[in-house]
Parts: sequence; C-alpha cells; structure tokens
Amino acid sequence: MQFEVWAPQAGRVTLQCDGVTRALERDPERAGWWRGEADARDGSRYGFALDDGPVRPDPRSRRQPDGPDGLSAVVDHERYEWRAQWRGRPLPGAVLYELHVGTYTREGTLDAAAERLGHLAELGVTHVQLMPLCPFPGTHGWGYEGVSLWAVHEPYGGPEALKRFVDRAHELGLGVVLDVVHNHFGPSGNYLPVFGPYLTDRHHTPWGAAVNLDAPGSDEVRAFLIGSALAWLRDYRIDGLRLDAVHALVDTRALHFLEELSTAVDALAAEVDRPLFLVAESDLNDPRLITSRDKGGLGLHAQWNDDFHHALHTTLTGESQGYYADFARAPLAGLAKTLTGGYFHDGTYSSFRERHHGRPLDRTRVAGHRLVGYSQTHDQVGNRAQGDRLSALVSPGLLACAATLVLTAPFTPMLFMGEEWAAGTPWQFFTDHTDPELADAVRRGRRREFAAHGWKEEDVPDPQDPATRDRSCLDWSEPEREPHARVLAWHRQLLALRHEQPDLTDPDLADAKVGYDEERRWIAFRRGDVLVAVNLAREPAALSLGVPHARVLAAWEPVETPGADGVVHVPGESGVVLLQE
Repeated sequence: MQFEVWAPQAGRVTLQCDGVTRALERDPERAGWWRGEADARDGSRYGFALDDGPVRPDPRSRRQPDGPDGLSAVVDHERYEWRAQWRGRPLPGAVLYELHVGTYTREGTLDAAAERLGHLAELGVTHVQLMPLCPFPGTHGWGYEGVSLWAVHEPYGGPEALKRFVDRAHELGLGVVLDVVHNHFGPSGNYLPVFGPYLTDRHHTPWGAAVNLDAPGSDEVRAFLIGSALAWLRDYRIDGLRLDAVHALVDTRALHFLEELSTAVDALAAEVDRPLFLVAESDLNDPRLITSRDKGGLGLHAQWNDDFHHALHTTLTGESQGYYADFARAPLAGLAKTLTGGYFHDGTYSSFRERHHGRPLDRTRVAGHRLVGYSQTHDQVGNRAQGDRLSALVSPGLLACAATLVLTAPFTPMLFMGEEWAAGTPWQFFTDHTDPELADAVRRGRRREFAAHGWKEEDVPDPQDPATRDRSCLDWSEPEREPHARVLAWHRQLLALRHEQPDLTDPDLADAKVGYDEERRWIAFRRGDVLVAVNLAREPAALSLGVPHARVLAAWEPVETPGADGVVHVPGESGVVLLQE
C-alpha cells in the first residue's frame, strides 16, 4: 500500500505501520511530499515521525480508533456494500433538519440516530444536517473543536457507522448534509503545525492564528481542505456540506478559497451525476457569496440567514440585548424586510457593530432557496447562558406562529432537532476536554462571558460536567404528550403543504408581498396564490386579504373561511395558511 505525507520542512520522515518502521523518500514530482510502500490492510495502525521525533497521526487520517492523539488506521472504503440506489436530492425545495449525533439520542451514536430517521421521513423534512463529526478529545462535545478533518469521531461509531447512517437516510428518501469546519482546528490533538504551515500569523481569528489560505505553503493547505470536503461527498455519499463561519476564512488571493471549493464540488457533482451543494454560515451579508460564479460571485449554493432569525426571535420574545438591538426598534418591519429582500442589514447602520453592514441582495440574480431560514439553531440555542430553547420562552401558540413563518417563507427552511415538538429539554454548551488546564480555561471563560451580562456563576452550567450533556439529550417520550403532540402535528401539516403547494417553493424573492401592523402585532404575506397570516397578539385580529375568495388550508386555531369581503379573523397567537380560489 502507498503511504504519503506533506512535510515540507522535515529532513527525514519515517512511517510506522503495524509496528514496523520504514523510511520514506521524497516525492520528486511534488515538493514537500514524502512517500513509500508498506504492507497494510483495512484497520492497520500507522503514523509518521518527522526527524526522528514522536510518531504522529496522519494529517489525512481516515480513522482515529484511539482518539486524536492515537495512531491512525487504514480505511478501505471499497469494503462497504451500499444498499440504497440514490440519485440525490437537490437544494431547491429542500427542508433541512439540524441534528447533533451526541444528543439526538441518549446513546449518542450514529447507529442510534439512524434508528430514529423514520421520524424525520414522516415529519416531511428532506435533508438531515449533521453537526461536525471529526474526532475531538473525549466523548461528548459540539464537534467544532475537531481535528483529523477526514475522519469520523470514534465514540459516534467511526467511518462504518456514518456509512450505515447515510445508507439508511437514503433508503428513506432523506439527503444528508454534514457541517464541516475549515476556519480553525481544535486546540487539543492538533498536530498539523508539526507537519507544515497549516496556520499563519499573518491573520488572526477568534481562535488564534488563522488557517493558512494565502501565505507560503497555502496551495497545499487549500488542497488539504478541499480534498477533505470532496472525500465526505464521495466516500460517504454525503449530499451537501454546511461550512462553518466562512467570514473567518481570511484569504487575500485573487481566487478565493470558497470559489475554488465551489468549483471543485460542482465538478464532483457532474462526475458522480447527483446534486451536491454547499451552505455557508456567514456574518457578512454579502450576496456575492451565493451568487453564481458566472455572474461574478463565489458560487456557494446557499447561506444561513441570521437576519431572518434575529427579526423573528425579537418579534416573538421582545429580547433586545446584543445583536437583537438592531431589530428591536421595529421587529415586524425587520421581519417583513427579510421576507422580501433577504437581508435586513443591506448597507444599513448596525448599532451592535457600530458601523454600516452588508449590501443589497439583487432578487433578480439570487433565488430565495439560497437563503436558509430558521427560528432556532444549535448556535442560537446553545450559546444562551442556559441553553434554553424557544419553547421555554414563549407559548405553544407563538411556537406555532414561528413554525408558520419559517415553513412558508421564501427561503430554504431549517429546523433544529426537537423543535418540531417543542422539546422541553435545553441544549447547553458542553465539552469533554481531557486536558485539565484546557477544561478549566473553557469553564472559566464561559462563566466570565455571561457574568458580563449579569449572570451568576452558579447559574451557568459547567461545560465539563457530564450532566450538562445529559440534560441536552432529547426526550423521545415527549412527542406522545401534550402540548408536544399538537406542535408536532402542526409542523407535519405545514411541511405537507410546503410539498403540495408549488407557490411555497417558488424561488422568486420578488414575488413575496408582505403587510404588517407593528402595534397590533400581525404580519401577512402572499406567495402566488398562497396567503399566510400570523397574529402574534393575544387578541383576535381581523385581516383583509385583498382577495374575494380563499379557502383555509391549515390553521393552528379554528378559522372560518373568509367572506366575500376577503376578511379573515385570526385568533390570538395563531397562524393560518389559505389558498386563493
């Protein structure tokens, strides 16, 4: 078997494979690369030593059986026999469901999560979006401190378990999206800097030195990241990738890393003859990110739309701290702006940032499905001091209003696991760092962060306490009880309508027409022949639809068919979807 590694600064590289050490030779055709042959098979343990130093795991390791610090293991991807005949599911018309493997079930494994995929197929979502799976220290964590970007966290079940999960999802007609982190590497178990200039001090990020995308040696670092991305899509038959915090990818080169990545993914999609897509998390409000390359953009297929979330959350809860301050002055106006223009900050002044932010999105060039809309995510729940979900903040009626807006908006909708039944469990920030100093630093940092906002230290959960993770696991008995069962039924009904009514997946953002009343707390919008009305006040509201005939498709509380005057009477804290006839 051929082994190779990029170690441009090493004078000598040896391979240790199944206890046998061999010297590698320089690759005459690729500067900085070393290569050599060794007897190996699936499961063989190996690592590399530079200049007679300690044996380290392979930067491109496909498996870390003993965690980030252990030896790598050979993975023969051809051994797995795929069951599903899968042609893929494209992003247009999709509904995403964000899932954290470690808390979706109490067992916290991919196999246990796969057993619950029938629930999602019945719910009506189209794609499961897995939070990061790369190895990290310990057993439980969010996954954003991962290392070994080509491997699967062993406590989740390793590579074979991921293939079983994807296979089962595809059998049920569900696509699979994977969250990947290219903007930083985890602080523990990260040996990449030993091998080469994977980091650069030319730029800095919230996590320290930046990933090297534009300094000397960056060609290989970019190839490393792109190779990892393509491996998930090819070897595991993943359907799309969610790219974490792309605003932290500092790249001054003329060909931006994201454009290079999107080009490579589109080429792979053509090669394997199935749709593949990239969804970015971005704080930039820059439409060039999701504009096609032939029109001067970077060519990513979609991005998370935090502006829609912030406007919706502020409307529902009245919260005005932090970045919510920009939306709190007129939350329904902000919500209406996002429903028609995509971004709220499109060059406007942001009081939170103390500067102008964003630029306008051209609705004739950017389809609505390129923006992902949601009322909850792992970030927006887990980064609250106590990880309280929206269900802990508002009534079931307002949760129904939120679902109505998310699932009928002109965006690609996304749900966060458990949201569909108003889960009563929190989702808190938890870690399992094996380094005592790092564990203590994370604990103190978390408490210091929220102390600045008035929280008492004892009220902020300890990330390292196993009970914090345990509290965050979904309770699968809840969907059978009220009010959870009713909220779940409402989500199912709305998702069925989304799939039945073509107007609800129309990609034309300019076609959405919105009206609202800030004081009376109602908002209504029209998408083709579908009309949506949401009353957030406790008192009933009489809304003029402007059409003489419409029938009710779905209503959280009973709603009578509008009369000839086109007026619909919407009960308090309720939403209704109608069809013009």
